Amino acid sequence: MRTRTIVLIVAIVLMAGFAALNMDEFTRPALLSLGFTTVQAPLGLVMLVILAAALLLFLATTLYIQSTHLIETRQTARELHAQRELADKAEASRFTELRSYLEAKEVAAQHREAAQVTALTERLAQSQQALAAKIDQSGNTLAAYIGELEDRLERRDGVPRAPVLAESPILR
Repeated sequence: MRTRTIVLIVAIVLMAGFAALNMDEFTRPALLSLGFTTVQAPLGLVMLVILAAALLLFLATTLYIQSTHLIETRQTARELHAQRELADKAEASRFTELRSYLEAKEVAAQHREAAQVTALTERLAQSQQALAAKIDQSGNTLAAYIGELEDRLERRDGVPRAPVLAESPILR
């Protein structure tokens, strides 16, 4: 228990003990003025009733304030829990959206890479074909030059020679 509660309980017990010990004085009748009339009643008993009424009034007020505070606290906790769940759902939604965005970017990157590989493969094939054509053309040109040289040599010597380059594996 709290210190204030303990002090309040001790004060009430002491007040009740004091009233019990002095009950004869509390119940002795006295002339009391109410402003517009006078009444004969025990002053101590009237004061005890007023004290008890004030105590009950303060107790009821305290209970009302605490119950109102407890209800507000529970309502705030429920709202906070609902907001937390909403934030968690929004965060999960953002993560899902981010995942789908990254997956779409990855698929697009794979498509671009595949297109680049295809384009590179086509360029390599074209380059190989062009290189093969150039090699054939160079081989043919070289064979033509060698053939022309052989013809010149034959004409100069006057003796026909057998073509040596026709059997060469490079010219095939």
